[in-house]
Amino acid sequence: MALETAYIQEKLNQKFGNKVLNFAMSRDIFSFEATPVAIHEVIRTLKVDEDLNFHFLTDLCGVHYPDNDSEHQFAVVYHLHNWVENIRIRVTTYLTDENLEVNTITDLFLCSNWMERETFDFYGINFIGHPQLKRILNMDEMVSFPMRKEFPMEDNGRTDKDDRFFGRTAQNL
Repeated sequence: MALETAYIQEKLNQKFGNKVLNFAMSRDIFSFEATPVAIHEVIRTLKVDEDLNFHFLTDLCGVHYPDNDSEHQFAVVYHLHNWVENIRIRVTTYLTDENLEVNTITDLFLCSNWMERETFDFYGINFIGHPQLKRILNMDEMVSFPMRKEFPMEDNGRTDKDDRFFGRTAQNL
C-alpha cells in the first residue's frame, strides 16, 4: 500500500493533536507546521514509525520573515525523505523573535549537526542540546547574523545593488 498524505496527517493528528497544524500540499511536497515544543518528537515519529519511514534528512534551514507578526518572525524548516515510497515532507516550526530556541535533532540525524550550526551562524537560532553550537562559516567575533533581513545587503553608497531584489524593502531596514 502506498503511503498517502491523508494517512500521515491522521497518524500525526492522533499522536500530537493541536501541536501539528496547517497540513497542505505545496509544490508537490506535503507540508505542515509543528509547535516548537513538539518538533523534536514529531521528527522522531516521522523517522522511527515503521509506517512513515522518513529516514533521510534532506535539509534543515532557517528563514526570516520580517513582515510577519512577532509569533512568526523566524522559522526552522525540515525536509525529510522516505526513500522506500519516494515521498518528501516539509515540517516548519515558527519561533518568536524573543525566543529563538528549538530542540536539536542531532540525536536523530547526525547530519543535522552542521545544518543547525549554519542556521545558528546565519540567523541566531539556538538549538538546545546541540553538542557544539558555534559559528561554522562566519568569524566568532561577529555579533550580528547576516541572513536576517534587518540588515542591508550593502552599504548605502553602492548603486549596483538594490535591496528590493533580495526581499529587503525600505520598511524592513
